[in-house]
Amino acid sequence: MNLVPSEFTAQSSAKAATAPAMGGVAILIPTLNEARHILGVINALAGSAEKLGAQIVVIDGGSTDGMVDLVQAEAARRPSVILLHNPKRLQSAAINLAVERFGDTLEWIIRVDAHAGYPEDYCDVLLAEAQRTGADSVVVRMHATGTGPLQTLIAAAQNSLFGNGGSAHRGAGEGRFVDHGHHALMRVAAFRAVGGYDESFSHNEDAELDQRLGQQGFRIWLTAATRMDYFPRDTLRGLAKQYFRFGHGRMATARKHPGSLHKRHAILISLAPLLVLAALSPLFPPLALPFGLWLAACLLAGVATALRARSASIALCGIPGAVMQMSWSLGFWTGLLGGSRTGGKRSGPGSRQGAMTGHGG
Repeated sequence: MNLVPSEFTAQSSAKAATAPAMGGVAILIPTLNEARHILGVINALAGSAEKLGAQIVVIDGGSTDGMVDLVQAEAARRPSVILLHNPKRLQSAAINLAVERFGDTLEWIIRVDAHAGYPEDYCDVLLAEAQRTGADSVVVRMHATGTGPLQTLIAAAQNSLFGNGGSAHRGAGEGRFVDHGHHALMRVAAFRAVGGYDESFSHNEDAELDQRLGQQGFRIWLTAATRMDYFPRDTLRGLAKQYFRFGHGRMATARKHPGSLHKRHAILISLAPLLVLAALSPLFPPLALPFGLWLAACLLAGVATALRARSASIALCGIPGAVMQMSWSLGFWTGLLGGSRTGGKRSGPGSRQGAMTGHGG
């Protein structure tokens, strides 16, 4: 099922048609309880996999929703589909495991999220872009899309400037070289040269890896030729937990790579102290004013987003936007004050440790 707008497929088909075979390719899908989405993702990419002679490797972290049975049935029908068990559960460990198992026969890996939709020529376009640019990693833009009222509001917030802070892979524009983007295609030699993912990171492992790629001279290309559609959380509670972990992971990246924070992060970091001041407002009511002004700004930003989109149905997207911002800030400060448990020794493919250690959670 092609869940990306047809204009992206049309624009990229010509480039994809010229993509030659470029060594062994594997499509890696780290998963945990993705029974609702996994078959749609496999079906969307199966055509490219067959044409490229690529394996589709589903690396499962212990699903309990019946997903494993679905993948096993699909593997019996499609020889290209392989199921691996990931005892460490984390996505970082899942990709490392697959590269450790199959990397000797591969030139490229394509990381795919189960909670997303892809055009049928997605893999072909990524390979064509790598050939055209000489990049070691090709990253893609994400477009959030929702199906219910709340998920639609969350998607609108994630697609907006006030929700994503201007992240390069969340916006539009021409393709360009960047220091970070949403992971898609990567050269196995580059992945191994920097040691793979740091398995002590439960979140933000992609940004942390990109720091090491840049430090060692590898180039990251943000393509405009294709994109992925991301299905966000559909509850505010789930959204808050996710962004808390994002903030915590970003703190771990900043601790490991000083200077990696951007201006947009400084704004988010300042939000948690506003909540502390508001909590003290019973002692002195004006202390609640900064928090109130920030919340009002989020609500107004949501209305402005709806006006630009000419869609009254997303006028309240400032609410999930506020949840995202504050949760991220609280996660960052928790990592800063409590001492982040992430960002320790890495142990992926090619690392000095050799063995793949790390912790889940």
